[in-house]
Amino acid sequence: MNSSLVAYDDSDSDTETGKTENLSLSGRETRLASSAMNPIQYFAPSGLGTKSTYKMQTVENTASTGTSIICEGAPAYKVQANNRDLAAVYPWKEYSNQAETLSGNGSFSQKRVHQDKIVTIKGIRPYIPKRLRQEKTSKVYEKKESEKQRESCAIPGEQISTEVSEFIKPYLASKYKSTEIPRNLVFQMSKHSGPVNKVQWCPVQGWSHMLLSTSMDKTFKIWNAVDTGCCLKTYSCHSCAVRTAEWSLCGRRILSGGFDSMLHLTDVETGTQVFSSNNEFRISTLKFHLSEPNIFICGGFSPEVKAWDIRNCKVIKVYKAAVQQTLDVLFLPEGKEFLTSTDAVSRDSADRTIIAWDFHSAAKISNQIFHERYTCPSLTLHPREPAFVAQTNGNYMALFSIQRPYRINKKKRYEGHKVEGFAVGCEFSPDGTLLVTGSSEGKIFFYNYHTARIIHTLSAHNQACVSATFHPVLPSVLATCDWAGDIKIWQ
Repeated sequence: MNSSLVAYDDSDSDTETGKTENLSLSGRETRLASSAMNPIQYFAPSGLGTKSTYKMQTVENTASTGTSIICEGAPAYKVQANNRDLAAVYPWKEYSNQAETLSGNGSFSQKRVHQDKIVTIKGIRPYIPKRLRQEKTSKVYEKKESEKQRESCAIPGEQISTEVSEFIKPYLASKYKSTEIPRNLVFQMSKHSGPVNKVQWCPVQGWSHMLLSTSMDKTFKIWNAVDTGCCLKTYSCHSCAVRTAEWSLCGRRILSGGFDSMLHLTDVETGTQVFSSNNEFRISTLKFHLSEPNIFICGGFSPEVKAWDIRNCKVIKVYKAAVQQTLDVLFLPEGKEFLTSTDAVSRDSADRTIIAWDFHSAAKISNQIFHERYTCPSLTLHPREPAFVAQTNGNYMALFSIQRPYRINKKKRYEGHKVEGFAVGCEFSPDGTLLVTGSSEGKIFFYNYHTARIIHTLSAHNQACVSATFHPVLPSVLATCDWAGDIKIWQ
């Protein structure tokens, strides 16, 4: 019998509500049994254009009179046989018999009610529009790039320990004593393959066994410079020389900048990037604010100095200095003012060589602080007195007051060492009695702060020594570095 079944969702009109149908159960069973012999082909709405074949099978329903039909090859949806052939043509529709009542003569008194239900057919993928596919691919790519940037940039060494060193414990509860001249070499560490620009002890006293070093070999490292002298971790997140790096006040993160114009705030333990941004110019100096740990100052090869907030990764202040380069930044006590040293030197005067700024208003307080025609590669603050020192390329260090108008002390000049164009740093001892500086000859000079006389000279390196810093807890422990890539610990 070659007859096609055609049915529509709205084949039952409102005028058929009052009609009744007299169906013979035996006749229905015979017809359904014969139709189950031939497979029925149709397009499922969730198949989205893919032709599927289902085989109808009759099963006895012991719970009620009538016969049930199950589709093989699809989820087993049971359809009552008294819904005629509509269930065979639309097996994805779930018909409800809650409103149907069967009279004694086998007729229905109400119209059939059905509910549409979309069935997901196993093995057939739903169609996704091209625009949605492109958006999904773009999001996946962006996610992978973000995860790639946040991957650890640390080359593992020894485990970074946050336990207090046994050498430091006895000194934590006591007041810092007087500083003596270190004369003995304790450790020599030579893992950097390029010049080391700076070394800095961790500011948290309990973790001050860790020493940070930055190098022109595109890396910065953390060392255990008290117990073992070994490198704990190497961080290689920069693509060019790392000019400067600073510990955060909590000691768990490191802010670094270099000649790739990138700023990175790196988690010390995991090596992941907490904050990264392009600064748009090469960076030569970074300083965290003294009382606001989320704010730092950035200066470099630009006439502008920027204040960043790491919480929203944005520049919050811009200080326009009208110079070519900022060499160093120094916050004065309380953080309301800060100083910048620049390369602004003319033939007749040296105004703008050191500039004082109001931090909040970004206004210049003074640019007539240092009048001699020498640039100042580094600035350092006295720990106990209202004074700061500027290292100059005139082979001497000048003393200034931190009170306005920041006058220079003409009676004291710390001279005798050579700078010769290197960015040689200088620093006071924790008790403020000694002033230490490196030199282009590789020597370390110790000056008496009050008399400005040289107390001792230490022949420490074969090449220019550009950084020397006292340990904040251990008396008379000094870290130095040179242009050959060596780091030495003295006591």
